[in-house]
Amino acid sequence: MRLPAAISTLPVLFATLAAPLAVAQAAQPANPTSVAPPTVNRSPSTDSAAVSPATDHRPPLTGPAPRAFDFTQLTAADTFTAERGYGFDLGTAPSATSQSVAQGSLPAKSAVAGTEAGATPSTSSQTVAQASLPAIPTSATSPTAGTAPSAANTPFYFSVAVPEGNYRVTVTFGDTTAPSANTVKAESRQLLLESLATRPGELATRTFTVNVRNATLPPPPQNAPGGTAVLLNPREVGLLRWDDKLTLEFNGAAPRIRSVEIAPAPDAPTVFLAGDSTVTDQPHEPAAGWGQMLPRFLRPDVAVANHAESGETLKSFLSELRLAKILAQMKAGDFLFIQFGHNDEKKQWPQTYVEARTTYKAYLRAFIAEARLRGATPVLVTSMQRRTFDEHGRIKNTHGDYPAAVREVAAEEKVALVDLDRASTAFYEALGPERAPLAFSAGGKDATHHNNYGGFQLAKVVAQALRDAGPELAALVSPDFNGFDPAHPDAPETFALPASPARSDAALRGN
Repeated sequence: MRLPAAISTLPVLFATLAAPLAVAQAAQPANPTSVAPPTVNRSPSTDSAAVSPATDHRPPLTGPAPRAFDFTQLTAADTFTAERGYGFDLGTAPSATSQSVAQGSLPAKSAVAGTEAGATPSTSSQTVAQASLPAIPTSATSPTAGTAPSAANTPFYFSVAVPEGNYRVTVTFGDTTAPSANTVKAESRQLLLESLATRPGELATRTFTVNVRNATLPPPPQNAPGGTAVLLNPREVGLLRWDDKLTLEFNGAAPRIRSVEIAPAPDAPTVFLAGDSTVTDQPHEPAAGWGQMLPRFLRPDVAVANHAESGETLKSFLSELRLAKILAQMKAGDFLFIQFGHNDEKKQWPQTYVEARTTYKAYLRAFIAEARLRGATPVLVTSMQRRTFDEHGRIKNTHGDYPAAVREVAAEEKVALVDLDRASTAFYEALGPERAPLAFSAGGKDATHHNNYGGFQLAKVVAQALRDAGPELAALVSPDFNGFDPAHPDAPETFALPASPARSDAALRGN
């Protein structure tokens, strides 16, 4: 039986009753510095984007006032606590150069609430110097002599307690006497800034948009089906992507941060991702999904809300209220990228199995209809292939009719398509059987899940597909994206992205 085009109640029809999660909304503490709140400039392309008319049933968007943090005024003792509401997190703090520090001691290593499972906390033996912060420039310039930002040669985390929503994050990098080399990630390793270097005496400012969420849902009306929280699996509990704080990871050969400013961005266009382990923000090295690399290739005023999770299927995404959570946050002008197949095709999973030509296509149409009902734009993504070569060095199709079914639905529903099935085949075959494992997790032992290099290349495929899909989706892509041909990928031997501290060798859900 074919499902109707618009099924606004489908998430609750498949929902199981969820015990409410006790997710406390952190209070917004006083601003710890005297830096003036930033002015948020919205992109003209965002303000003028054409969207489908739809009624927005969400409550009015409100948020905290903009906040600014002068890192020259912070010390390593300023660790994140619920009471303080901001600070260095996960047992880390910047280590400082001799030019910009005062000698002192740091707290002993400790397990900080909310630490990503498997992370190895680290501390420094010095404190950050205190100095006044001059006016922050909007482009690279020379700072006032005598001021010095914190300087670190090891990764560190900085968190701020905020309500869920989108936030514009403005970071100023640089040092008066030393060069810097910076990479920035957010939440569970979402890549915001691939690489930024500054010379001694130079400041540079970059802006990003970060989505923060928790697991709570608006309670359903009395006697109505549904639940009050997403049904997280055990591995998700305590992860940075499901909490009430915005967490930034400063990484690179020499990350030197002068200030961080955070302002609510309720009007930012949001790209919601629904999918499985190949899409998700993998919390631990060495695995990576393409979804956590995608922000690097989108405009800085676009938020990526990656709700994908390992082991998920179209059916489980409904029954665990994950789609319900997305729909509760979605507004007109947003986007929903949908990639399922790796687990949906498993007949040995009878509760979530869907047949390619019938129920699989029907569920895809339901997701499409839910997005359109709210004025959002759906995008279908075929599943990338597993790394399974035949004797001729060609990739075997391990997905059967599922990729073709996605293409058919995209054509029938007039939905944009990102064809990772064909692109991944070209990508793996370009590397060949000997080098293709360099794109995969667990040192290549995992033939399904990718490492940072593999996720990065597939995110490039997505960015190229968006650019080719027409003006609406092309407008999402960062201007510095130079295009990508999966048949001519970047050499894995030359790829370099600083690894995050959190690491785990545990097997991932799904295959």
